[in-house]
Amino acid sequence: MQNEMKKTNITASEKSADHRLTRLQFHVSGMNCASCAMNITNSLRRQPGVAEANVNLANENATISFDIERTDTSKLAATVQALGYHVETTETHLKIVGMHCASCVRRIETALQSRAGVISANVNLATEQASISYLPGSLTVDELIQLVEVTGYQASVVETAPEERGDRKATKSAGEPLTKLLFSSILTVFILMGSFSDIFSFVTVIPENIRWLVLFSLTTLVLAYPGAQFYSGAWRALKHRTADMNTLIATGTAAAYLYSIAVTFMPGFLPENLRYIYYDTTAVIITLILLGRFLENRAKGQTSNAIRKLMDLQPAMANVIRNGREIILPIQQVHSGDVVIVRPGEKIPLDGIVIKGSGSVDESMLTGESMPVEKTVGDEVIGSSMNQTGSFQFEVTRTGNETALAQIIRLVQQAQGSKAPIQKLVDKVAAIFVPVVIAIALLSFVGWLAWGPEPKLTYALITFITVLIIACPCALGLATPTSIIVGTGKGAENGILIKDAEALQKAQQIDTIVLDKTGTVTIGKPSVTDVLPVNGFDEADVLTMAAAVEQNSEHPLAQAIRAKALEKGMKMLETSQFLAIPGAGIEARVDEVTIKLGTLRWMQAFKIEFGALAEKADELTAHGKTPIFVAFDSKPAGIIAVADQIKTDSKRAIQLFKALGMDVLILTGDNRRTANTIARQAGISHVIPEVLPKDKVEKIKALQIQGKHVAMVGDGINDAPALAQADVGIAIGTGTDIAIEASDITLIKPHLPAVADAIMLSKATMRNIKQNLFGSFIYNSLSIPIAAGLLYPITGLLLNPMIAAAAMAASSVTVVLNALRLRKFKTSAAMVLGND
Repeated sequence: MQNEMKKTNITASEKSADHRLTRLQFHVSGMNCASCAMNITNSLRRQPGVAEANVNLANENATISFDIERTDTSKLAATVQALGYHVETTETHLKIVGMHCASCVRRIETALQSRAGVISANVNLATEQASISYLPGSLTVDELIQLVEVTGYQASVVETAPEERGDRKATKSAGEPLTKLLFSSILTVFILMGSFSDIFSFVTVIPENIRWLVLFSLTTLVLAYPGAQFYSGAWRALKHRTADMNTLIATGTAAAYLYSIAVTFMPGFLPENLRYIYYDTTAVIITLILLGRFLENRAKGQTSNAIRKLMDLQPAMANVIRNGREIILPIQQVHSGDVVIVRPGEKIPLDGIVIKGSGSVDESMLTGESMPVEKTVGDEVIGSSMNQTGSFQFEVTRTGNETALAQIIRLVQQAQGSKAPIQKLVDKVAAIFVPVVIAIALLSFVGWLAWGPEPKLTYALITFITVLIIACPCALGLATPTSIIVGTGKGAENGILIKDAEALQKAQQIDTIVLDKTGTVTIGKPSVTDVLPVNGFDEADVLTMAAAVEQNSEHPLAQAIRAKALEKGMKMLETSQFLAIPGAGIEARVDEVTIKLGTLRWMQAFKIEFGALAEKADELTAHGKTPIFVAFDSKPAGIIAVADQIKTDSKRAIQLFKALGMDVLILTGDNRRTANTIARQAGISHVIPEVLPKDKVEKIKALQIQGKHVAMVGDGINDAPALAQADVGIAIGTGTDIAIEASDITLIKPHLPAVADAIMLSKATMRNIKQNLFGSFIYNSLSIPIAAGLLYPITGLLLNPMIAAAAMAASSVTVVLNALRLRKFKTSAAMVLGND
């Protein structure tokens, strides 16, 4: 496969909620400011069939929903390229078997080109090969092969060396900004020395006119190579009747450069007091802006560390058993149903179910859970987690884009490509920012030329250049998306998957937490809590006999008894004459003893009286437990109490919610007694019991009518309507069951304190965004008037354009560095309770 880098990378392709629309996510390079992002967004939205398009400057992503019957990927990519931005494509070559004529060629090309993500497909009948250019991440090579095979031909990958060339090209491209910066910096040093002859006196040996010619030549080189990108960008914007940051830089530096040329080659046309050259200003501005972009890009690269780490998790190969022998295959060639072997210290390549052996698996890279999880036959394993000890075999259940890791990456990318509502104001400002700055610069020029002190033209030129250079639409454009990228990435590192930026913004407003009981506050399945023997029997007697009778039942209470017996190492005894009475109890013979398990009323029907033990049963019931009475040969033997117990961390989670100033309540379909018992154990004072799933929505609405900002926490399946109705729906997952449709936030690990983590993360992220926006607006609001000469009447000084360039570059870098502070976010437990 060849990788030919042309700089836009579509990282995800999926069907949207509307089955007619296809969703693609671009990675666009070449953008420099918010105006660039708006230009691309508007151009894409104007394309036929495009329902929605959003461009994120910080992570350089464009997200598009479009009707594939009205437009295709190549047209969308061409739209981006026509604006002067770059599209990175990957090329692969397939060997095609079975072609005979041009019709075969056309059929295959049509099948390939109709797939979202494919830029072009060229099939050569003579060589029997297909060259396919597509957007990385939008589909896999296996999917391309399947597209060909569906048309009736056989296809396989052609392994060629051009892939290495593509990698080298990418490496070369990545180093180009540094090369330009170094080139510009070296020349600028010489230009500064030649410009400040009073400091660098040795240059005075060169006549001034010759020195100016040398400075002209060096500055021309700076503009021709490292500075050319600004001029070409400005020209592209002009052709599309728009303006962006390149326009400001190109106009400002061109003004200084052209004025200097006039002084150098036509000094006679200017009075002596206006014969100043600004080659140093031109070169320093270019160099400082290149430095700022270089530092900004390095910092921006760190904002996506989380998603990069996720992508790096998946191993490349898998040990697969096929035809009775073990072979090593690339994971792209592993299919559902394959059996994979995992040994100690190896990564699990794909999702599956253990069918043989056992192991201790570290899932922390996906769930944030530090403790390894024991896996035995029947347990699910998550691809990319690490097997620490033990060996096992598992059957693959998910591959490619269906794996848990792929879903997580896709969700994080979707969140990072979305816009928060607070961004709308920034978009409005960005749309008019550059034209307004140019207007202010022109007004400043005219004002100084008309009313400024002598030399008027010099002052007018300086303020014109300084206003253009100091304005920073980049800082505005980066303020929101960089924080969202870091915040959602930090969430992913901690097993918190945030659906979009809107959910992130809403979560920080939450003041009421509504919890589903079963599976959220409680474990979600009953377990034995008490075994109370009587009449000389012991716990082992009661539990062994009860488990024997229940061993063939699928009832949850029976499973709880059986699980407790197995946990204690008890053997399952054989039974006979089994009889079940629905709603009452069961009876069976074990070792010539008749065993009865059931309700007190059923026992009393057989004249079996439990006496004081019946009162104990009432006490157990009051604590939310279900008592099961046990009798041996019509003689009371004891009680087994079963309950759905609260999770070990539920009480701590409730403490966290209260520490954050939130109201907490349970919304459940259980009866009031059971609900109150669980609430009391967890430390919750408000309970809404006996609510059917379909009625939970109305209860959420009632809270919202009261002015509450409600977060609903549930399993994401039975609670889907309530999760959707809440201001923020939070689904607790189990690693692979990621309920992303109904919920706004999904917790991979089923731990309730992670809800507090999610809310605290949203608060920290929104606080960071507001800091960035405040700083950006203040910077531009103050710097532009100062650059125009606002302080001149007081200080008698004008701002140097070179200082303006440094300030502009620093403002963008500062925004990104501030967003990176979110990487130090600590869990709510540490922040609120002071724990590690």
